Parts: sequence; C-alpha cells; structure tokens
Amino acid sequence: MIECISAVTLGTHDMRSAVGFYRSLGFEILHGGEASPFTSFQAGPGYLNLIAQREEQRWSWWGRVIFYVADVDAFYQRALTAGWQPSTTPRDAEWGERYFHLTDLDGHELSFARPLQPSR
Repeated sequence: MIECISAVTLGTHDMRSAVGFYRSLGFEILHGGEASPFTSFQAGPGYLNLIAQREEQRWSWWGRVIFYVADVDAFYQRALTAGWQPSTTPRDAEWGERYFHLTDLDGHELSFARPLQPSR
C-alpha cells in the first residue's frame, strides 16, 4: 500500500532564481542552494527538490504540485508581497478546498490549498 509522497523533484534552468523564488515563499533549504545542481526544501513531512537541467532540456505542462498551507489567504499575500503574480486569487472550490495557483519561474504550476471546514 502506498503511504504518501515523500518528495517531488522539479527541473530548473536557473537554480539561483529558483531557490530565490521558493525561499521567498518560506520554503526552508535542507540541502544545496543557489550554486548547487540539486537543492532540497522541507515541505511539511515531505520534500520539494530542484534539479538543474541543461538549457536545451524543455518541458511542457506536466501537471501541478499542491501544497497544504495553514492559511491560504495569508500565503497569497506573502506571494504578492514577494513580488509574484499568482494566476488565480484564493477561492473556495466545490471539492472542499480553498486554494490559489502560482507558476514558478520554470513554468511549474503550484497550488496552495487548505481543506474547508465542514459547516455545523
């Protein structure tokens, strides 16, 4: 039986900029950094990894990584304050989550979400 996802690894053409992007959102570096070919960030109990790719290596839309955060609206404000432009504003979804989307500098789509509390 599968228990959980341990890590997601994303390719980057510019490790320095990618590390700056994720650090500005509050991700903590566990290994690597701006000059490293591989960087690992803490993402709750799991990890978000970045791996340097050759400039000629290209990818198209591949999907989305979804991170649960304590407060979606506060995290959205953090992204705006850091100078990023999320592709959506926070909203409540019919599947029971509040979320917004943000694309990183390499075109990877990220979603920051929180389950909605059931009404009593």
